[in-house]
Amino acid sequence: MSAPQKAAVSAHEPDWSREHKAVFEWNPSRALIASIRSYQRWTGRNPVHVILRCWAVLRYRFWSIVTGADIPLCVQIDGGLMMPHPNGVVVHPRVRIGPNCVIFQQVTLGSNGRGCPTIGGHVDIGAGAKVLGPISIGNDVLIGANAVVVNDVPNNSTVAGIPARVIMQGSQE
Repeated sequence: MSAPQKAAVSAHEPDWSREHKAVFEWNPSRALIASIRSYQRWTGRNPVHVILRCWAVLRYRFWSIVTGADIPLCVQIDGGLMMPHPNGVVVHPRVRIGPNCVIFQQVTLGSNGRGCPTIGGHVDIGAGAKVLGPISIGNDVLIGANAVVVNDVPNNSTVAGIPARVIMQGSQE
């Protein structure tokens, strides 16, 4: 009897179920992401939108404290982001995060003074990794724990080290 096939994670189509949180479920990282999405959804100037946006900011501040994450309300995040342990995650406001990414604890996505990174789809960023500067991370990339990424990373590769180097290139499963 063969094992059931695992569905492949898309680097292009967001899987919104990865962000879904039940009403009374205790999941601080998903609640933080939901508050950011709520803030970005209510853009109108009518009184209802203003109140809902203020409520989203209060929720965001609460969940930011609970998680210990510093993710700005204006950051561009495509769907399907997962943060299993969001403690210490720091994201620069101009970073763009692609669909179906996984970000572990103590990750920094930031600027080196010249620009900010663009993270592709289905990128897994290991604990403590730093991704700095105006670089592009390809689709289906694995970034090792504590790696310091300061150069572009091609699609379908694994990087690790300080500074990070491509240690494997090809199909990721």
